[in-house]
Amino acid sequence: ASLDMFNMNIGILGHVDSGKTSLAKALSTTASTASFDKNPQSKARGITLDLGFSSFVIPTPEQLQACGCSKLQLTLVDCPGHASLIRTIIGGAQIIDLMMLVIDITKGIQTQTAECLVIGEITCHKLVLVLNKVDMLPEEEREAKVNKMKKGLAKVFAKTRFKDPPMVVVSANPSANDPIGLPDLISTLASQLDMPQRDEQGSFAFAVDHCFPIKGQGTVLTGTVLSGTVNVDDSVEIPTLKVVKKVKSMQMFKTAVVRAVQGDRLGICVTQFDAKKLERGVLCTPGSMQMFTAAVVAIRRVRFFKQVVASRTKFHISIGHTTVLATAVFFTDLEQTDPALEGPVQSQAFDSSREYPFVETLSDDITTRLFAVLEFASPVVAKADALIIASRLDTDQHQNSCRLAFHGRMISATTEAQPRQAWLPALRVYRDRTREGQVERIHDSMTVVAKDMFSKETDMNKFAHLPVTLTTGQTGFIESAFGQSGKFKVRLDTEVDDELRELLPSKSKRKAAAAAAATGAQAAPARLEPVGVTLRLRKYVFEPKGKK
Repeated sequence: ASLDMFNMNIGILGHVDSGKTSLAKALSTTASTASFDKNPQSKARGITLDLGFSSFVIPTPEQLQACGCSKLQLTLVDCPGHASLIRTIIGGAQIIDLMMLVIDITKGIQTQTAECLVIGEITCHKLVLVLNKVDMLPEEEREAKVNKMKKGLAKVFAKTRFKDPPMVVVSANPSANDPIGLPDLISTLASQLDMPQRDEQGSFAFAVDHCFPIKGQGTVLTGTVLSGTVNVDDSVEIPTLKVVKKVKSMQMFKTAVVRAVQGDRLGICVTQFDAKKLERGVLCTPGSMQMFTAAVVAIRRVRFFKQVVASRTKFHISIGHTTVLATAVFFTDLEQTDPALEGPVQSQAFDSSREYPFVETLSDDITTRLFAVLEFASPVVAKADALIIASRLDTDQHQNSCRLAFHGRMISATTEAQPRQAWLPALRVYRDRTREGQVERIHDSMTVVAKDMFSKETDMNKFAHLPVTLTTGQTGFIESAFGQSGKFKVRLDTEVDDELRELLPSKSKRKAAAAAAATGAQAAPARLEPVGVTLRLRKYVFEPKGKK
């Protein structure tokens, strides 16, 4: 793109075979090296298998005049709709400014339509609904069926972040005539675009989606600038490979440029790099990105996910174009409520010195701020505040159910090789547990003997001096073991009171009962009731095993 052109990225998402690629082809004037199903497998299977990129140029709309350019380049990111390729969809959705959700007007909302809606809610704030294949409706019934579909969709989207999105009826690839409705679609897109925040400061980050060699030139990495700027002759790093290369040249849709900024769609040429070593990934300012092994993430549950979201479960975690398995442990901050409960999670401060209650399963009635500790199965390259989306991609893709479980933003992370030993123990995530026992008898004026809380094998030294409460309300602490059978002595904070003496057998009561039994006489009736003793333990989830 010349200096008189501003770039924005529009994602085209939707269910498989809704006509996304045909729509991109009908709109576009400039195709990249990876557009319109050029992948041989895509051609063979007749569906999009990878992200495709193409563009068209319009005069800059009035609300975008602040960009200082007379032309606006709209880069179309054609995401695959096939269920098994949701990893690619998630990667593509994180680089878009506005989303076109394509719906086959003859079928309505389908499974991947719902998943793409969720991704849109998480990653962007503007949506245009494109009702495609209108030519497939009989002409005499077309208007009535279109109106019925629009009414049904309006009800669905009223419950989403987008509330009342514009709907455009088109036919991108009719069998007999030219495309229908494209001028209306282009004007609608132009009216919906807002001036994006383009931050040229900070370190350079670039989402790579394709990598290929050009004979006599070098290797080209295509992608989108996520942050910062890049210039010809800058040094850039491929952090996963720990390789640093110099930028030889750059192009935006076949036009040479010397500089690119956040949001630009770009091809970067480097020399002496084997294209086979990288398919997707990240380029960045050398040393600006790290390989994280575990992270704390501020999260929200996806309301369409119907399965249980439980701690200590493995999820597929997507960060940019990378998807890796991770084990999640959930916790909450009882002092803060989540004000939004929808849309992207914002960056926020995290106080690792505080204590946070463990959450076994995420439920819709939790309104306090939620967090997850993620232990990655393999290290991931990411920005410190990266967006994450958690899925269960092992779910049967043919089931009519959403596979996106929760989403969020990283707020703390570690590069420690063994985070469970070196980093996680500092996180004070706890669960409160209780042990119940029964007071057996009064030992002396300040001590009682209790039972049924521990086994005879228990090391009582681990529980010495821990506070306990009796069901009578008296408090005390565990003093020591009593014998070898698991019984123990409780030292009370105050002398044994009258109520406790009434309820428990003292030595004199036991002697009187024994003497009466020996002579066959009737002992005086005693008011004996069980007295419980409760030990409350605060167990820290990440505390190393064997440590008290």
